Amino acid sequence: QVRVAESGGGLVQPGGSLRLSCAASGRETSFSAMGWYRQAPGTQRKLVANIRGGGTTTYDDSVKGRFTISRNKAYNMVFLQMDNLRPEDTAVYYCWAYSPWGDIWGQGTQVTVSS
Repeated sequence: QVRVAESGGGLVQPGGSLRLSCAASGRETSFSAMGWYRQAPGTQRKLVANIRGGGTTTYDDSVKGRFTISRNKAYNMVFLQMDNLRPEDTAVYYCWAYSPWGDIWGQGTQVTVSS
């Protein structure tokens, strides 16, 4: 069984920064893609950013220029550097990985942007 777990969420003021990390554990495997989704109260979970095997990245338009996704492929880790945070970035952030057995999801970490 493969699991991923997030860390790094918290409370930050508007304009501030946070860095989320996600690490895999369990059965040894490699992920063809990893990424981050978020879900605010009363909304559907949606893609924030992902990174694929060749390093190609995709970002939601709302975070382009403010968030940066990166990956340590050797250790099955993915990171999300979030700068210039806004109140509308408040959500639970979920790590996602695509494994040979399908989608793997983390439990989520809360990010709150408020003064």
